Amino acid sequence: MDALKCVLFLLTVANWCESANILYVVPFTSKSHYIMLKPIGLELARRGHNVTVITGHKHPNPPPNYRQVMVDDREIWDVIGGIPNVFDMVQASTETFHHNILWKGGLAFTELVLNSKEVKQFLAEDNKFDLVINEQFFQESLYVLAHKYNAPLALVTTFGNCMRHNIVVRNPLQLSTVLSEFLTVEDPTSFSGRLKNLYFTIYEYVYWRFWYLEEQEKFVKKYIKGLREPVPSLYDLQKNVSLMLVNSHFSFDPPAAYLPNVVEIGGSHLIRSNTTLPADLQKVLDNAKHGAVYMNFGSNVRSTEMPEEKKKAVINVFRKLKQTILWKWEDDNFENKPDNLIVRKWMPQNEILAHPNIKVFISHGGLIGTQEATYNGVPLIGIPIYADQYNNLLQAQSLGYAKILQYDDINEETLYKLLNEVLTNDSYVEKAKEMSRRFKDRPLSPLDTAMFWIEYVIRNNGAEYWKNPALELSWIAAHMIDVYLFILGVVLLILYVIVKVVSIVFSALSGTSKPKKQKTKRS
Repeated sequence: MDALKCVLFLLTVANWCESANILYVVPFTSKSHYIMLKPIGLELARRGHNVTVITGHKHPNPPPNYRQVMVDDREIWDVIGGIPNVFDMVQASTETFHHNILWKGGLAFTELVLNSKEVKQFLAEDNKFDLVINEQFFQESLYVLAHKYNAPLALVTTFGNCMRHNIVVRNPLQLSTVLSEFLTVEDPTSFSGRLKNLYFTIYEYVYWRFWYLEEQEKFVKKYIKGLREPVPSLYDLQKNVSLMLVNSHFSFDPPAAYLPNVVEIGGSHLIRSNTTLPADLQKVLDNAKHGAVYMNFGSNVRSTEMPEEKKKAVINVFRKLKQTILWKWEDDNFENKPDNLIVRKWMPQNEILAHPNIKVFISHGGLIGTQEATYNGVPLIGIPIYADQYNNLLQAQSLGYAKILQYDDINEETLYKLLNEVLTNDSYVEKAKEMSRRFKDRPLSPLDTAMFWIEYVIRNNGAEYWKNPALELSWIAAHMIDVYLFILGVVLLILYVIVKVVSIVFSALSGTSKPKKQKTKRS
């Protein structure tokens, strides 16, 4: 027994000696973002690292080595001038969505973070960190904290493949098969789809690179004082990032070529969960002898704001079904509620989807919810509203376990027809179960994968050697444009010489072949 205690003590000491100080910057207040990002910080703390997290969501029972620096309690909708009816965004173009929500909201929210009381107090302290991990979501000025603390920078995104990041770090773009994350294209591989993808990728990158980053640079100068000179640009900080964790996986997303320091961790929030269903919901689902339908439009889309005619259509369809219905409804009142309908302001989504009696999930197509449905093998009926939702649903539909219902097409007939099809056609649930098996079939869980590579970067002091060597080259040289132009010039020169030689030979031959004119004699 004494020997065992000694071994355990030595292991504890070894773990303590290897622990790192990590700054985890995930301030965005969207609940869906936090659901995906929270397990990474908590797992790092569980493994013995000292984690300081800048966050908009307070964890109720953090471990002692998990310090929380709170962002002022305001949603992004507050800082851009009020909560919109998100259903109005259905008609907005991708460019409009970027300008009105992503660009505008990103700047306003970044300034909110840097103006937050606890954040300002934290930045005034003398801290040391071995790694800074930032969420990549339009808050680039916070990347400079890696420079402030002289630490490697890692990024994590709640979305999948990011075109801006690909361009910066020279990762292959693969525009024929990989879509820009917020672009809606009905047929991505068609000529028009590929053309639109190229256009929007260039448009977004240029706007981000030459306007948005400049606006973020102003926040660095205004709020983060005393940085050692020279201060790298935000572009250079992202260019030299040590690790990028992306919320995707090739079992669901289109397979893509990645540099070694771009790592897929799709579904990292789905592995370890001690949460159980509330007793009332557990009983409702256990007693749903015909199964249950679950409807939830996520944390930002409020079902209560749905126009009256569409709301009535949905309720009338639910009234026709023999299944039990669970619906996230954000109001205390629900007039004329069908007997088979259960409403709650918030529901434990992953735990609901894990229940075997859930037959279909009616969703807006957010990536977190789509991954939860995929993980649990639940078919989808998707009603996309904005951002990446259409892309997620289009991918699930192409894989055979989802159907897309456009928001403008919602009526009693279309919804009932789709629901009936998915509920009665076994192919949807069979495909969903197959996708669940594929999504889970990995050498390491997504969370363990994230842990390994984060700790790898710490062990190897930023792992400079696994970054793309093309970063040392100009954009022209990295993409071989100078070589291609040289080859083109040589080919054109050769063609010019050939044409000249042929022209000279032809002229010479033409000259010798002409008969001489004979002189006529005068009488």
